[in-house]
Amino acid sequence: MTGRRRAVFLDRDGVINKSLMVGDQPTAPGSLDQFEFLPGVPAAVARLKQAGLAVIVVTNQPDVTRGKHRRADVDAIHNHLKERLKVDAVYACFCLEGPDCDCYKPKPGMLFEAARDFDIDLARSFMVGDRWRDVGAGKAAGCRTLFIDYGYREQRPDKPDHVVKDLAEAAGIILDRIVRD
Repeated sequence: MTGRRRAVFLDRDGVINKSLMVGDQPTAPGSLDQFEFLPGVPAAVARLKQAGLAVIVVTNQPDVTRGKHRRADVDAIHNHLKERLKVDAVYACFCLEGPDCDCYKPKPGMLFEAARDFDIDLARSFMVGDRWRDVGAGKAAGCRTLFIDYGYREQRPDKPDHVVKDLAEAAGIILDRIVRD
């Protein structure tokens, strides 16, 4: 199975861009004018791409369904990501969490869909996120997981493979790992 691609799955808010804080809860920007890349993100993504990894964004965006954000604004953010970072794809779940949805993280549906679309070997791939749901989705898909720990007051992830301070540190660990594999 070594002919299959490796990928790095990235959560969006808190990994690629700054989350907006409402009280002590991180929330997604609702429009491109609220969107701001975190420091070092373009360089980290470029390093991952140069190493031959597929870079795929997987993001829960339930605020569209709740009526808090417009789908066109979220699509504009995703187009900006594709243009600026040259990510391979953006998969977004607009569902509200529930039993009828297989893609809302921590369920691994978006990762499974990307694996089919891009012939990805999930066991040789990585999931980077800043929430327990991201780590849960990565683990459920069989990926190695990297958790960016901002100390949010919420449920902690269950045993991520690595805890890091940002995407640049995560990229360094991933690149070191693929050299050793």
